[in-house]
Amino acid sequence: MLDAAPAKKPLVEVRGLKMHFPITAGLFRRQVGAVKAVDGVSFDIHEGETLGVVGESGCGKSTCGRAVLRLYDITEGTIRIDGRDIGQVPQASLRQMRPTMQMVFQDPQASLNPRMTVQSIIQEPLDEHTKMSKAEKREKVFQLMDAVGLNRRFAGRYPHAFSGGQRQRIGIARALALNPKFIVCDEPIAALDVSIQAQVVNLLEDLQKEFGLTYLFISHDLSMVRHIATRVAVMYLGKIVELSPREALYAEPLHPYTEALLSAVPEPDPVLHDTAERIILTGDVPSPANPPKGCNFCTRCPRVMDICRDIDPDYREVRPGRYVACHLYNETQDQTAGTTAAPVEEQEHPTRRVK
Repeated sequence: MLDAAPAKKPLVEVRGLKMHFPITAGLFRRQVGAVKAVDGVSFDIHEGETLGVVGESGCGKSTCGRAVLRLYDITEGTIRIDGRDIGQVPQASLRQMRPTMQMVFQDPQASLNPRMTVQSIIQEPLDEHTKMSKAEKREKVFQLMDAVGLNRRFAGRYPHAFSGGQRQRIGIARALALNPKFIVCDEPIAALDVSIQAQVVNLLEDLQKEFGLTYLFISHDLSMVRHIATRVAVMYLGKIVELSPREALYAEPLHPYTEALLSAVPEPDPVLHDTAERIILTGDVPSPANPPKGCNFCTRCPRVMDICRDIDPDYREVRPGRYVACHLYNETQDQTAGTTAAPVEEQEHPTRRVK
C-alpha cells in the first residue's frame, strides 16, 4: 500500500483580519463610527490551490483581498505569506515582499496606464524590482506575452487598441512578471463579455499548472467559482459564514445564507429549472456601519432563533474541512446559553420559496 501524500503547507495564513474604515463628523473630523468592511476573517490557502471567495455586492470580498496583500493598513489581525508576518509591517518594508504577491484587478481598462505601451506596462515591475539589462527585460516581456496568448507584435501598442479580454491578459502578464507565488484575482472576469470569460479563466488555470501559482479568486459568479476553485469561502456583511471544499459546498450547503445564494444560480436544464426551488431573501442587507446584534444574517435568515439575535455564532469546524458560523451547528453554546430553538415552522419567515 502506498503512503499518503503529505499535505501541502499553507502559503497564506489569515487570522482575525479586520478592516474598519472610520466615519468622521464635525468641524474637527472626530471619528463617530466605523464601516466594518471586513470583521474578523480567518482562512488558510495552501500552495497550488485556489480559494474562491463569493458573496453579494458589498459583502467585503474585494476589501478582504486587498487587505491580505496589504494594499490597506489593516485594523487588526495577522497575515502570514510564505512564512512571514506582514500584518503590521510598514508599507516601506513591504517592498521586498511585493514580488511574492501580486494582484489582477477587476477592471482592466482602469488598471492599465493609457499613456504606456504594452511593453512598458509589463516591464514596469522589472524596472522597479530587478537589475536586468534592457535586452533581458525585453525578452522577458515577450515570454510573458507568449504565456498569456498575446502576439509579440502588439508590444508597442497602447491599451485602447485592445479588447477587454486582451487588456485582462496584459494585466495577468504584468502580475506574472516577478514570478509571484500568490495572486489575488479580484473579479477578473466581471467586466468581460460572457464569451471571453471562459478564455480568461482557462488561461488562469493553465498558468497555475505551469508556474505553480496559488490564487485567491474573488467573484460573484458562482458557476465560474465552481469551475476554478479548490475550496470556497462564502462572505456576508464582512464575515465568512461558511468555508468548505468546492463539491461538498455545492452538493450540501450548511449555512442558510449559502443555501439561498446557491439557489439563485441559473439552472440550464429546462426541466430542472422549472422544478427547482428558489429561496428569495426579503429585506435589505444591514449597513456594515451598523451591523445587527448577534448574527449578521439574523435579520434575513429563514431559520432564525432567539439566540441568533443576541449572540454572534462561533466560526468553527463542524465536519472535516468544513467551517460554519451558525448557531444551528453550535449545539454546545446554545445549551450553555439555555436557549431553546423554536421550530422553524412557528417562526416569522423573512424569506419565501418560489418555483
